[in-house]
Amino acid sequence: MPTIRRFMKTPRAWEALARPDLMGREAHTLLLMANGRRSRLELSTLLGQDIDELANRLQARGYLKETELRLPGDVDEESSASA
Repeated sequence: MPTIRRFMKTPRAWEALARPDLMGREAHTLLLMANGRRSRLELSTLLGQDIDELANRLQARGYLKETELRLPGDVDEESSASA
């Protein structure tokens, strides 16, 4: 079963969600959607833009962390991107 890297909120993110004015709309929306089950590709699709830079910034600031979650039927993003 493939492993896809996914984002999940940190405790700091949960605190920040109560103050969307501090985060900015895009960051707040990404934090809301990062549930540990959605991959970078899924989050980018939902937001309608590439989230890599924003996700990396939020990760560096301690709001997001990457997790690996194996789900039945998942397609490895790296394998499908090169196909």
